[in-house]
Amino acid sequence: MARIETDILISGGGIAGLAAAAAFGTAGFSVILTDPAPPVTVADADGTDLRTTALLQPARDLLIEAGIWQRIDPFAAPLRVMRIVDAGGATITPRLTRDFNADELSNQPFGWNFPNWLLRREIVARLADLGSVDFRPGTATLRVQTRDSAALVGLSDGTQVSARLLIGADGRDSAVRRALGIGVKTLRYGQKALAFAVSHPIPHENVSTEIHRSGGPFTLVPLPDHQGRPSSAVVWMERGPIALRLATLPVPEFEAAMSERSCHLLGPLTLLTRRSVWPMITQVADAMTGERSALMAEAAHVIPPIGAQGLNMSLADLRALLDLARARPGDIGSPSMLAAYARRRHAEVVARVMGVDLLNRASMVSAPFLRDLRKTALSALYAPAPVRRMMMRAGLGAAPAD
Repeated sequence: MARIETDILISGGGIAGLAAAAAFGTAGFSVILTDPAPPVTVADADGTDLRTTALLQPARDLLIEAGIWQRIDPFAAPLRVMRIVDAGGATITPRLTRDFNADELSNQPFGWNFPNWLLRREIVARLADLGSVDFRPGTATLRVQTRDSAALVGLSDGTQVSARLLIGADGRDSAVRRALGIGVKTLRYGQKALAFAVSHPIPHENVSTEIHRSGGPFTLVPLPDHQGRPSSAVVWMERGPIALRLATLPVPEFEAAMSERSCHLLGPLTLLTRRSVWPMITQVADAMTGERSALMAEAAHVIPPIGAQGLNMSLADLRALLDLARARPGDIGSPSMLAAYARRRHAEVVARVMGVDLLNRASMVSAPFLRDLRKTALSALYAPAPVRRMMMRAGLGAAPAD
């Protein structure tokens, strides 16, 4: 049986795991990255992730350091305004609109939107340029044992790896988390999200629009033009049975339904892609570290797609791990480093998860008096400029100092 040593073994080749491999490899650490399924890196293949991700300002700085931003920048759709629309009245028409404008904070957009499949394609290409990264798609993590000095990991290709630090980035059903004996708390909403892309006659003008009625938000996130027409990514959250019915509607009926749900703010919507359906849960690991091991991304926390928090929280995990590793390269994976990571991230993760959970529950309400209460709360929070700016800074999710 082959046995090799490495600084870091990352289990999980989603966007967060790929980015972690690029960041640590660029920083000079030896990295092995494994995932049981090769990443899908084209738009029209079976299994393509049709969701998009808005990368916020702190994520951009990290991805520049990792040599990733330079590759994805030409495909970016800037997000200059976050628009919240309440359409919870007797008819599906906007009754309150509030804009959160990035110009109040800086001359930079809040973030930049990208298709997930494209992020995977460009990060995989970055890994190919890094001699310090051994990417093994199609290889699973089978066994994990930890010692004071290393994590011993058995891979499905027969390799035994001794890693100074094992990073579990292997998703909400994390095998690494289970192997470490770390529990998880899960909340289910009876809610699903449809993800797809649309074109529309009215330009989005780099405004991300989140429309609240009941069942969950309907969010339009800017994309680059498609064949000369304005285009947006859509995440439509609804209670499970409704979402499943919508996913199987004939295209003309679905286009009519989504155009109505969007309040026709961008005109009639035309479906550009297939519809994918994702279950909505909130999940938090009981701990983010074990012996010689750290959890990040969805192995540590899962939230509904509200406020562009999901992957940006994952990259904040990476930011913390990377900074700690670079500050003490001879101490990587030590109890002191992992304790510092837990202090930096766990409390913030729990607080942010609770906040998104509250926002999602507010977006789901159907009783008229509760929808009126939501409208009043949105108006009150928006009105004072200092409060509005504080909310925008908090939404960007910059990692606090250790």
